[in-house]
Amino acid sequence: MSDSYGKLMKDGLWENNVVFAQLLAMCPTMAVTTSGTNGLGMGLATTAVLVVSNILVSMIRHTVSSQVRIPVFVVLIATLVTVVDMAMNAWLHELYKVLGLFIALIVVNCAILGRAEAFAVKNGVVASAVDGLAMGLGFTGALTFIGLIREFLGSGTLFAQASNLLGPSFAFLEMKLPGYGGALLMILPPGGFAILGFLLAGKRVMEQRIQERSAEKAELAAA
Repeated sequence: MSDSYGKLMKDGLWENNVVFAQLLAMCPTMAVTTSGTNGLGMGLATTAVLVVSNILVSMIRHTVSSQVRIPVFVVLIATLVTVVDMAMNAWLHELYKVLGLFIALIVVNCAILGRAEAFAVKNGVVASAVDGLAMGLGFTGALTFIGLIREFLGSGTLFAQASNLLGPSFAFLEMKLPGYGGALLMILPPGGFAILGFLLAGKRVMEQRIQERSAEKAELAAA
């Protein structure tokens, strides 16, 4: 059983990553990754919704008929997003002002409804929770990584306003490159798509090299 959970984590973090493999949720990926802090905040909010929605969908999968399950899933997700939206407004108001509308748009994030339909409705509660956590963390990692690259190239900073998300004790993460004003293109959508394209190409090359090395090892073992 632990092996299957490990595979779920590997799928969510790398092999079936929401952004780098499935190419889902492109709207928030391009919109909120103008900084690493924004990407991290959006990713964590989405992860919370993913985990809880997967659990709830798994719990009610035998009681909701197939004819109405999609509307029911949407209502559940919308309710969870409303709770997350209100919580961020109450306790992370500065970040909430930056992310704004995009928190509410988690409702239509195809990754959340997709995992509910593709996995949670067919599996148990624990497996669904692990799947939601893995997919959410993979999504968070992708948004944060893209955000850090765009922020560094576009503004010359890293983790700007991190203290608004993580608290004053994490202000040490906020860095600025002296004498560099940034390239505006990198924080605009064309720059975001360009960076995503390079990262996808890099991931593909890395996977091909890993496969080649595995094949070489198998040949040597068989010889």
